[in-house]
Amino acid sequence: MPAVFVLIWSTGFIVARYGMPFAPPFTFLMWRYVFSILCFLPWIMIAGVSWPSDRKQVLHLGITGMLMHAGYLGGVWAAVKAGMGSGLSSLIVGIQPVLTAIWLSAMGSGHGQHHVSRRQWLGLLLGFAGLVMVVSRKFVQGTPLDHVTPQNMAWAVMALLAITTGTLYQKRFVTPCDVRTANTVQLMAAGLVTLPLAMWEPTGMQWNVQLMGAMAWSVLGLTLGGSSLLYILIQRGAAATVASLMYLVPPTTALIAWVLFDEAITAMTLLGTAITALGVSLVVRPATSR
Repeated sequence: MPAVFVLIWSTGFIVARYGMPFAPPFTFLMWRYVFSILCFLPWIMIAGVSWPSDRKQVLHLGITGMLMHAGYLGGVWAAVKAGMGSGLSSLIVGIQPVLTAIWLSAMGSGHGQHHVSRRQWLGLLLGFAGLVMVVSRKFVQGTPLDHVTPQNMAWAVMALLAITTGTLYQKRFVTPCDVRTANTVQLMAAGLVTLPLAMWEPTGMQWNVQLMGAMAWSVLGLTLGGSSLLYILIQRGAAATVASLMYLVPPTTALIAWVLFDEAITAMTLLGTAITALGVSLVVRPATSR
C-alpha cells in the first residue's frame, strides 16, 4: 500500500504540467472535487456503506478535508501557477515529515501520539538531505517561469502547514470509518472553501483533450486512489511514519518525468534518491525488541 500510494501521489506534478496551462488552479480543483464526489456517491450506494452518524466525526472529517484537500492542493497549485517551480515547491512541502516529528516530540507520547526515536530522527534528516539533492538541479537550471515571489512562497508555506496539520489532526481526532464516505465528506468541505476562490478567478477552463486527461487522472488516480490510500495509511500508521513517505514523492516524480518527458536523470538525482530511500527506511522500520 505505501508503494502504490507514493507512485500515485508522485504523479501530481505531472498532472499539473499537463493541466496548468489550460486552467486556473482553484477552478480546476473545484471541478476535481465535484467529479470525485459524483464518482464516490454511486459507489457508496452500490456498496451500501454507512455514513458517519456522529456529528463530531463529520465536523472532524470536514476540517481535515479543508486542510488536506483545499489547503494543501490549493496551496501547491496556486504556488506553481504563480511561477514557483516544481523543485522548490516540492522541497518546501517536503519539510512536512520534519514538522510532524517536531510536533510529536514536543507533545511526547501523550494524546495518543508516537514518540520519535533517535533512529527516526536520523532517517528524517537523511531523507530531507536526499530530497534537497534530488531537486537541486532545478535550482541550478531555473527559468523565468521558475522563480520565487512573496505570493507563491506564501501559497507553498500554506500548503506545507495545511498537510502537516491535517495529518496530525486526522490521526488525533478522526475515528476509523469507511474511506469512501469519509473522503466524500472531506471533498464536500474542501469544495465549500474552494468555490469562492474559484469564482474570483478571472479566467475559466479551456477544455481540450490534454486538460480532460489531466482531470480524469486527478479524479480517478489522485483523489479516488491516492487520497483514499493516504486516509487509510494515516489511520493505520504512526503520523511520522506516514509523513516520511512524502520524501519519496519528488524522486519518484523525477523518474516518471524521465520516462514521460525524457528529463535528465543525473548522478546527483540517483544519489539523492538512494539517500532518501535509506532515510525513509530508518523511519518506517519497526523497532527491534530487546
